[in-house]
Amino acid sequence: MAKVGFVGLGIMGAPMAGHLIDAGHELYLYDIKPVPAELTGKGGVACATGTDVAKNADIIITMVPDTPHVAAALFGENGVAAG
Repeated sequence: MAKVGFVGLGIMGAPMAGHLIDAGHELYLYDIKPVPAELTGKGGVACATGTDVAKNADIIITMVPDTPHVAAALFGENGVAAG
């Protein structure tokens, strides 16, 4: 299965990430809050930064609220683009 990076684990992102883990994908997870224990307990890998997510994943999904949050997640300090 795919190595998937998932950035943004809020009310929508956490369940989506959980479904991907349940489907057998290898997930690398990052959020500005601690990664939910439910996801790491299912085999998801918590990453310290978006950069770490990008270094491990082949596909990256962002589930963040608004354009400034997307820009920060992708291009901010320790963002996905740095990985």
